[in-house]
Amino acid sequence: MKAVADLEHFVRQRGFVCLRIEPFMWKKAPTDRVYYPLYAKAAELDVTFQTQVGHTGPLFPSETGRPLYIDEVALDFPELRIVCGHIGWPWTEEMIAVAWKHRNVWIDTSAHVPKHYPPAFVHFLKTFGKDKVCFATDYPLLQWDRVLPEVDALELPPETRQRFLHDNARKAFKLPG
Repeated sequence: MKAVADLEHFVRQRGFVCLRIEPFMWKKAPTDRVYYPLYAKAAELDVTFQTQVGHTGPLFPSETGRPLYIDEVALDFPELRIVCGHIGWPWTEEMIAVAWKHRNVWIDTSAHVPKHYPPAFVHFLKTFGKDKVCFATDYPLLQWDRVLPEVDALELPPETRQRFLHDNARKAFKLPG
């Protein structure tokens, strides 16, 4: 309950717009009920829940990063905006399916350079998922001067590029215009 109180404090007093949880650090999948009071409070406060999805960069077990766990959280909390980091790799197609299924789920590209995005992910970004993907770098892990030219190389239509680099994150995190 202290974490719930802390979340409320940081949102109301410090202007935070997101609850971030790294499930692998706790060795508990996102569906573990220990997180549910935090999800409920985030939904009540109208802030986004962001989490790591896919394999872990650090040497921790990756099982907690399976995208299908997010499917269950999104079903239990349909009013909670959920942003899933790291494109869900190596379960990218599973992550795409979850994001497509739920209006309140987005994918971010943190820690992945555009030239190595899986082909299915690029197709999703360019077509039926153009409203569901948020650009992210995991800065300072990936530097802007390296990543932005690779975004250009994706040859996204201008409207899709605008959504990817700006509009989708604004909607997912409910940021002002």
